[in-house]
Amino acid sequence: MANDIEFVNGLIVKAPHPNAPDFVKCAISIKVADLMEWLATKEDEWVNIDVKESQGGKWYAAVSTFKPKDKAPAQEPAAPAHGGDFNDDIAFAPIGRGAACHCI
Repeated sequence: MANDIEFVNGLIVKAPHPNAPDFVKCAISIKVADLMEWLATKEDEWVNIDVKESQGGKWYAAVSTFKPKDKAPAQEPAAPAHGGDFNDDIAFAPIGRGAACHCI
């Protein structure tokens, strides 16, 4: 595991106040000018951030470096079970709520 942690400048994360209700998971403070300046250096549309706890118990925000594994390339669909050239030009109209059926 690399120790190349990129901290989020202008974003301060703290553990919730001891009297905070259970649904409060952390407290975040934003120094607007610093965060805007830091974000301006990012080229991607999204920046993913993990809230972590240091070994000393201090909470912090760090840029997530998680990259999902590449999925296997999509396989071509199997040949049709009928085994021949099947004319699939039959038009079907969806029938659902509010659709009219005009049967002859």
